[in-house]
Amino acid sequence: MTHEMTVKKLAEIAAYQEGSVVSSTIINKLTGTVTLFAFDKDQGLSEHTAAYDALVQVLEGEAEITVSGKPFQLGQGEMLIMPANEPHALRAVTRFKMMLTMIKS
Repeated sequence: MTHEMTVKKLAEIAAYQEGSVVSSTIINKLTGTVTLFAFDKDQGLSEHTAAYDALVQVLEGEAEITVSGKPFQLGQGEMLIMPANEPHALRAVTRFKMMLTMIKS
């Protein structure tokens, strides 16, 4: 299977939607996933765990990510690694977009 070779702006792949969280999966393989998210202000993901480490990269806006009860403030251009099996949650301080990379190993 071949993939179309094109250049795209990451922040334009997932569009904001009022009062919602929008996601768009870019890569979905057995070895891992890459997903773009667009969060409207005050939207988020409730506390959960994942079986694999996850890398969050903020593309625009600001978010608060809580990992094992410790809050982290992230802005454009910043990243955070969320360790496997640690409870984490996310809230949009402003509208924000992020890329989430999960490597399964």
